[in-house]
Amino acid sequence: QVQLVESGGGLVQVGGSLRLSCAVSGRTFSTYAIGWFRQAPGKEREFVAAIRRDTGFTNYADSVKGRFTISREYGKNTVFLEMSSLKPEDTAVYYCATGTSTQAMRDSRVDYWGQGTQVTVSS
Repeated sequence: QVQLVESGGGLVQVGGSLRLSCAVSGRTFSTYAIGWFRQAPGKEREFVAAIRRDTGFTNYADSVKGRFTISREYGKNTVFLEMSSLKPEDTAVYYCATGTSTQAMRDSRVDYWGQGTQVTVSS
């Protein structure tokens, strides 16, 4: 089993920044990629970004490219999502997840989910 714990969500104004963290524990040897999804009220959960734990290769949704940055603390099983230039449409519950590759995660093939953290962007 793999456990994921997100932190760092909250309320931020339009144009502001926020950093989310995801701590991964358990059978981490099976987690080749770690990433983020989000789900806004009344919408389906969507892919945001993912990163390979070994190479640091990243994959982003077009809607966040250039505004969000995913990174990992190598060897410590922690992944971050730096969000800037936030918009009201970024408001959602953000979920950390693991998968076998960043492309698999982009295709919503996920092995484990975290509980989620709320991000609210106010205008």
